[in-house]
Amino acid sequence: MAEFFEDLAIGQVLKFGHYAVTREEVIDFARKYDPQPFHLDDEAAAQTHFGRIAASGWHSCAMMMAMLVAHFQSVDHQGLGSPGMDEIRWLVPVYPGDMLRLETTVVELTPSRSKPDRGSAVTRIEMFNQHDVCVMRMVSRTMVRRRPA
Repeated sequence: MAEFFEDLAIGQVLKFGHYAVTREEVIDFARKYDPQPFHLDDEAAAQTHFGRIAASGWHSCAMMMAMLVAHFQSVDHQGLGSPGMDEIRWLVPVYPGDMLRLETTVVELTPSRSKPDRGSAVTRIEMFNQHDVCVMRMVSRTMVRRRPA
């Protein structure tokens, strides 16, 4: 059964996802997209507040997105894309060996005035590690298809 705009509720909390962070993936992502020494080299990372190789914040966003899309596919979410994020905060480093999961909270729902086939959902997305420490928080605005009449 598909998940439409009308199926969402303010205050609704969902917990899902399972993402194992590997050293190889952290280094590969960093080589391609964020080649700062503390994402690539143990010695360089040891000289920073990270203490060891840490995932790029942008990699953390990508891992979060992978879990979101997997969830959306599992519930046939009728998302129509996003005009952007209102906030992204990297709160705690993500390290190789971490096991990540997500919690989402719907904070605002607005039917579109100009396009009656959709609405806008604002969601707070929090990513937690295996110790239930919030490592990243993001506020997202997403367009969602309304249920056909």
